[in-house]
Amino acid sequence: MKEQDENEIRNAFKAKNWNEIKTHDSWSVFKIMSEFVDGYEKLARIGPCVAIFGSARTKPNDSYYRLTEEIAYLLTKKGFGIITGGGPGIMEAGNKGAHFAGGKSVGVNIELPFEQRPNPFVDPDKFLEFDYFFVRKVMFMRYSQGYIVLPGGFGTMDELFEAITLIQTQKLVKFPIVMVGKEYWEGLIAWIKTRMLEAGNITEMDLEIFQLVDTAEEAVGIIEEFYKKYALKPNF
Repeated sequence: MKEQDENEIRNAFKAKNWNEIKTHDSWSVFKIMSEFVDGYEKLARIGPCVAIFGSARTKPNDSYYRLTEEIAYLLTKKGFGIITGGGPGIMEAGNKGAHFAGGKSVGVNIELPFEQRPNPFVDPDKFLEFDYFFVRKVMFMRYSQGYIVLPGGFGTMDELFEAITLIQTQKLVKFPIVMVGKEYWEGLIAWIKTRMLEAGNITEMDLEIFQLVDTAEEAVGIIEEFYKKYALKPNF
């Protein structure tokens, strides 16, 4: 490690006095507000989108990458835009499917120490970048007409369970949450049923918030059927 890097780390961990903390927090509020305003203004103009989540580490030769492309392509042909985190892996596959279907391809990106570089299939005028994870998550929650969740890691689980929790607690209107890949997700769902449900920490009705499928046609069909009954609008 370079001496300059070591000094930067030491300075980052140096104790701050209360006045410094208050000043930093006050300026952070303005930055947060600007990210909300910019996100709301841009995404409100784009129209109905379906969010696709999954691992940034999935390679183009992976079967789930190809499946994501197909799902995004079919959804776009049904009139939905596709919104992803704008990075590589499953996110890239989602934007790629939308791009080649001639639809709206949205990227809501965040700068990370690794993995998260913008993919080339996001429409240049529909690329947003955020410093704050929680602001970015609000954008997904407000403007996504459905969640398609492919295999992923902690970030994917974070997005999935936050949406389930907000629908469960009625802080968010119900919208379709589709988990794709039975082989990948079945162990988790079995644990939810044999631990959470049996312990009384969730109800049978909570299990109806999400659905598990294996094919692109099934995933797209759930979104399509839902919006034959319900209006397309922001979720809160």
